[in-house]
Amino acid sequence: MSAYSKHFERIRVRPDPDAELKAHAPRCQWDGCAEAGMFKAPVGRMKEGEYFRFCIDHVREYNKGYNYFSGLRDTDIARFQKEALTGHRPTWAMGVNASTRSTPEFATKRSGRAGYYNRMRDPFNLFGTGGAKPAPQRKPKALEAKALETLGLAAGATGEEIKSRYKQLVKQHHPDANGGNRESEDRFRDVIQAYRQLKQAGFC
Repeated sequence: MSAYSKHFERIRVRPDPDAELKAHAPRCQWDGCAEAGMFKAPVGRMKEGEYFRFCIDHVREYNKGYNYFSGLRDTDIARFQKEALTGHRPTWAMGVNASTRSTPEFATKRSGRAGYYNRMRDPFNLFGTGGAKPAPQRKPKALEAKALETLGLAAGATGEEIKSRYKQLVKQHHPDANGGNRESEDRFRDVIQAYRQLKQAGFC
């Protein structure tokens, strides 16, 4: 009986999917290796972006002994790791402008608070500023000034004062409380319109 079988004719050898890549790849840079160098390995520190080309076996061998910090002192390694936390970007103390950090006044300014501390509200004195600074008063426009006048308030009235005065006047001139007084009803409508005007303008 012949050892030959027709089933062997149907067996197909799967082609190597990387055959074309290997054909165009440079030769492995490992000494004495003639395989295709299909895998990149970093050259080392201060040569970022440069790579060796190795075959799969030798890139694994290379990576086992690769040390980016080779030749550096421990202090230099520690500094590199610290700077890596900020992406190696320059940093300076809070409250110091980058353009002035090299000036003689730098040491004095380092102890000062950041400039934005003086521009933010701190009602609970979280930053030790002694409480919030009063917000600058906004000068009302003509319609807003008229609305404040309708409510009987001065130009510097606060939002809380506006709301309080509005509630008081609404309660006073509400149709259910004015006994059908037409003048009071007109006043009621004027008060509501004035309050809406101030609210839309951001006064309350």
